[in-house]
Amino acid sequence: MERVFHGIEPVFDKNSKILVLGSFPSVKSREGHFFYHHPQNRFWKVVARELECQVPQSVEQKKKMLLEHHIAVWDVIASCEIEGSSDSSIRNAVPNDVKRILEDTAIEQIFTNGATADRLYRKYCLKDTGKEAIRLPSTSPANASYSLERLVEEWRIIRNLL
Repeated sequence: MERVFHGIEPVFDKNSKILVLGSFPSVKSREGHFFYHHPQNRFWKVVARELECQVPQSVEQKKKMLLEHHIAVWDVIASCEIEGSSDSSIRNAVPNDVKRILEDTAIEQIFTNGATADRLYRKYCLKDTGKEAIRLPSTSPANASYSLERLVEEWRIIRNLL
């Protein structure tokens, strides 16, 4: 296990209404310096479908899509010991200061992308933010029990809030 630091700045602006929190960036995301960078992760496909947009390809297109639709994205964990991209191996986690996003935005609802993000949010952030999160099924390729269509259906709640 190695100690790894997040290194990706959150995406948000003062108009952000919802915040989607992952657990910690995968190896591919850390290499690409942006969220959900693994080509098999379905986050961008799911969100684009919910927003009725083209699936963004570049980091700039992804940021633009999120901000135009008032979506903020970050992760719960700032640093941890982890094996590769395995959420189940996360140890000795240090949380990000999620409250700083809430102070600078109009966030109405927080969503967690998967069970691990939800568990870590409740453990490390909930008492500071005072805001309950809604857990959505993970868009990770490791969540093979969810088809793209099923994820789109479950994630529809974000569209309803925008």
